Amino acid sequence: MKKKLLSLLAFVLLASVVLAACSNNNEASNTGSSAPASQSSGAASEAPSEPIEVSVFAVQETNIDLATNKFTKHAEEMFNLKFDWELIPGDGAKEKRQISLASGDYPDAYLLTAYIDQFSQADVLKYGQQGVLIPLNDLIDQYAPNIKAAMESNADLKAFNTAPDGNIYGLVAYSQCFHCSYPNKMWLNTKWLQKLKLEMPKTPEEFKKVLQAFKTQDPNGNGKADEVPLSGSTEDFGVRLIPYLMNGFVYDDDRNYLNLTGGKVESAAIKPEWKEGLTYIKSLYDEGLIDPGAFTQNAEAFKKIGENADAQILGAGAGMHPAIFVNIDKGNQRAADYNPVPPLEGPHGSLATHDGGGVAPGAKFAITNKASKEAQIAMIKLVDYMYSWEGQTNAASGMKGIDWEDPAAGDAALGEGVEPKIKPIPAVEGEAPRNAGWSGMGHFYMPSEYRDSTVQGTDIYDSANYERRLYQATLLYQGHEPKELFPIWAIWVDPAETDEASILQTNIKNYIEQNALQFITGNKDLNKDWDAYVKGLKDLKLDRYLEILQKAYDATSK
Repeated sequence: MKKKLLSLLAFVLLASVVLAACSNNNEASNTGSSAPASQSSGAASEAPSEPIEVSVFAVQETNIDLATNKFTKHAEEMFNLKFDWELIPGDGAKEKRQISLASGDYPDAYLLTAYIDQFSQADVLKYGQQGVLIPLNDLIDQYAPNIKAAMESNADLKAFNTAPDGNIYGLVAYSQCFHCSYPNKMWLNTKWLQKLKLEMPKTPEEFKKVLQAFKTQDPNGNGKADEVPLSGSTEDFGVRLIPYLMNGFVYDDDRNYLNLTGGKVESAAIKPEWKEGLTYIKSLYDEGLIDPGAFTQNAEAFKKIGENADAQILGAGAGMHPAIFVNIDKGNQRAADYNPVPPLEGPHGSLATHDGGGVAPGAKFAITNKASKEAQIAMIKLVDYMYSWEGQTNAASGMKGIDWEDPAAGDAALGEGVEPKIKPIPAVEGEAPRNAGWSGMGHFYMPSEYRDSTVQGTDIYDSANYERRLYQATLLYQGHEPKELFPIWAIWVDPAETDEASILQTNIKNYIEQNALQFITGNKDLNKDWDAYVKGLKDLKLDRYLEILQKAYDATSK
């Protein structure tokens, strides 16, 4: 199931401009960014006649054979390369990468798939300062005009890639994903809503009344009390229930429960509003409106509820997109029934979880100290090509003429008022895998304006136009993020404090989540046990954790 979910996320999030992924997190954050250049730097004219052998650590994704892949062949010919692939499956990718580094038996380069595994910022600093990962600064200056131009015009990209010591030890997967950047959405069964003659809920109490009606008024009409008013699961793609419900009370980042107020880093989880939000969520649980499995099950179990064979039983589902819990394939029976609920207007606001653009910090590409000078130059030129419009599309989506083509007259781009530039060529049912692109391994520079330029049809319930459906749904959440967001995805913690911060982060996050569940299910009393809970957080050195993050934030925001 994990492989299926990774494939689904690759399909929906980033993996193919075949669905024209995601876009435009907000106008302010896109100011100054640039789309991939239209021209690539190309291969060096003085390239040696013999191909340059480069050993590369990479993940072998489903339906892609890198050894025979068409983009692999294109890259080898264009840059006079001969790849020696060290291929690993997606399962256990992080552990295998760490073993390769720890053993000293590591390759010339790492070409990773960020949504499966990549170097963390701590990894980048550690191995960069050890000399295992080489600085890319000079290579970029001399051989990578597209990368250089992108970082000069896009301050966010530069911040993601540049370590505190000024070196660039690796490159991030800068794939701005609009719908991923507002992951915690709620999808409501509007067929049931219409049948029961109810309005789309706007407040937590109205949402509660809808769930009560779903539970008690037999909306599926089978005469059984089998409806599941609200469910979710436990993974990282917006499926946890608490953030959406909590955001009417206090901002829940669904990461580390951090707020930023007047430039000060705070914990949301010790605020009175957090307690108030837990009280509301507990009221839903106490009335049987929340599926108890939502706090323990995986997405596979969640989807079994959404696709229950005997009757439709799911009233509402949390998730980045509805394909997590219902089928969206052609001929599906239920996908169109689930539509987005805008952020609820709670007693303290109407907020939406936002991560700044869907870009995860770290590095998906790095060159090690084992690479020859020729290999270093060839690899940075290859990556620079993937910073061009054509190169990025060929790598991520597949080769032109196979997986995409130039738009025709009358084609509409995903973004409003945007000129269409990339038209996906849909796969034909029963067609063998085309094996013409690198999918997620090829995601290097996809800013919002690049993704917005992809052609999409206008029927949002046609599975071929799923990305437009998600784009339109996400517009309901855009602008509901707090005015101040703590950008934990973009700050660099002092290397001397990285290990300490990591341990504190894990302990504090686990404690908050475990206690939230205990409060909601009644294993702890919100009135009697609240003070002890807050003291427990203090005992876990919450103040020290916030101090480290404050220092990192202040240094980054200068």
